[in-house]
Amino acid sequence: MILYNVTVIIEETINAEWLDWMNTQFIPEAMASNLIVSKRLLKVVDSPNEGITYCLQFIIDDMSAFQDFQQDHFTLLMAKHSSRFNNKFVSFNTLMEFID
Repeated sequence: MILYNVTVIIEETINAEWLDWMNTQFIPEAMASNLIVSKRLLKVVDSPNEGITYCLQFIIDDMSAFQDFQQDHFTLLMAKHSSRFNNKFVSFNTLMEFID
């Protein structure tokens, strides 16, 4: 199993709009790929960064499914995200493999 973690730090002024868009657009489109086993959206409570930090986690069966998701879905989703919230966020991704 693979955990794909997307950390996004957003400006406080867009918090409500961003959360709504993530829950009504981004996450449903990602889940519609049928490549994601489960998802969760978390808010970092002790972030040292300015703004509000969220982690979106997708559990994916294996590396092949992850590569399909990345190539066929995630790149387009992040392009939409960047267009909508231009210059109001920073993000980075982490790919992890379950050991236990």
